[in-house]
Amino acid sequence: MTKIIPMDAYNQQLIEYVHPNNWTNPQPASVYDLVVIGAGTAGLVVAAGAAGLGIGLKVALIERNLMGGDCLNFGCVPSKTIIRSSRIIAEIWRGQELGVRADKIDIDFGAVMERMRRIRAEISHHDSAARFTALGIDVFLGDGKFTSNDSVTVDTQVLKFKKAVIATGARAAMPQITGLAETGYLTNETVFSLVERPRRLAVIGGGPVGCELAQTFRRLGCEVVLFHRSSQILNKEDPEAAAILQQVLRSEGVNLILDCQLQQVTKTDAGKTIAYSSNGIVDQITVDQILLGAGRKPNIESLNLAQVGVSYDAKGVQVNDYLQTTNPRIYAAGDVCLKWQFTHAADAAARIVIKNTLFSPFGIGKSKLSNLVMPWVTYTDPEIAHVGWSEDDAHQRGMEFDTIKILMSNVDRAITDSETDGFVKIIHRRGSDEILGATIVASHAGDLISEVTTAMVNKIGLSKLSSVIHPYPTQADGIKKAADAYRRTLLTPNTKKILGLLAKLS
Repeated sequence: MTKIIPMDAYNQQLIEYVHPNNWTNPQPASVYDLVVIGAGTAGLVVAAGAAGLGIGLKVALIERNLMGGDCLNFGCVPSKTIIRSSRIIAEIWRGQELGVRADKIDIDFGAVMERMRRIRAEISHHDSAARFTALGIDVFLGDGKFTSNDSVTVDTQVLKFKKAVIATGARAAMPQITGLAETGYLTNETVFSLVERPRRLAVIGGGPVGCELAQTFRRLGCEVVLFHRSSQILNKEDPEAAAILQQVLRSEGVNLILDCQLQQVTKTDAGKTIAYSSNGIVDQITVDQILLGAGRKPNIESLNLAQVGVSYDAKGVQVNDYLQTTNPRIYAAGDVCLKWQFTHAADAAARIVIKNTLFSPFGIGKSKLSNLVMPWVTYTDPEIAHVGWSEDDAHQRGMEFDTIKILMSNVDRAITDSETDGFVKIIHRRGSDEILGATIVASHAGDLISEVTTAMVNKIGLSKLSSVIHPYPTQADGIKKAADAYRRTLLTPNTKKILGLLAKLS
């Protein structure tokens, strides 16, 4: 089990909920309708959903580490809690522009981290072993592995099943850098155990996690260097969106080293020295802590998948569009098998698995992964939110499309808030108002993207979106401005002439 430190009252409360020290596993049922391995978001939703149907299903849930998985313990909850503290600091930085002066900022790093531990503990009862037991689920804490085509073993106990679900998640991948393992490093599983602020922090990887935490720790008072192997951070995002964030990070004092190769890490009296090359220049930098944010690795090694005919590779368990593995009795959900490694994606996949494992055998239609419209957000400041296709996606598919882009500097509420970095970009099928995708860069882009996602899911085009009244002034007005811009493209020269004549006659 991952070691949780410091063992203060808040972390003790956390452990008592999500991996009680005095827990005794139940006596297994003769056979389970569903056995779920992994109690992160996907596993919890599958188990609770199946048990909550009220039809007497026997469900078992197995967890070797902490119930709640990464989201509760090492991901969404702790990271967004300290991001909130860091946003206060950025507000103070911008205070003079808004007519408010604060000459000194006193950042209590220990208090920031203590608040995170308190909030995590307060939320943790939702994912507790006791709660899921109360739902009628047999909760087993320990290592689960397949031992036959219809059984899983937890320590010495054998659980027979009709269907099983793999929801074991993923962990931080360790890049192959000479000396890194010996020198020591932080991951998302250990960085939230910090009680003292590292003066100098290196972040390896310019993806969403790396960017979020680099900005956060810089705002919390660390000297931060961010290493990224490409020429621009956030490779999977709209290049214009990534460029905005890249400029913001630099303006806040994050040292971005791009196009780099990390060669060696050594421990010295001064700290941890990282030797690297970037654009043909060889250099080195010394830090106190190194945080890994360069990719994820699926948790599959101990599951004994080969024995039960479940195919997998370095990216995780292989599934079809119904989230069924190569063993028809075994399904998978969450980070262990999805390209979208988000809590909301794990939740959505879990709902597909519930339907396909329990209902489709009775003739009820199956749900498909490919039918999901998946938004995602990088919780930097500004946030970057995306749904559907990007312009590159549309080009690669040979789709004819048009792009509408509204700068946040043209949105009144963004101007009054002094939050004008960003844009609303919507791409639509050429000759149609069908929305193919959107990218929003704004202070609260993660909230704004849901309006576009709702429109896409319900096949609401830009014309109807234009007719929706948006309160003024809000930053969501950027979406309405984009929809209005589409409506204006429908005005042909002849229509404009007619409207002009009618206006004069009136």
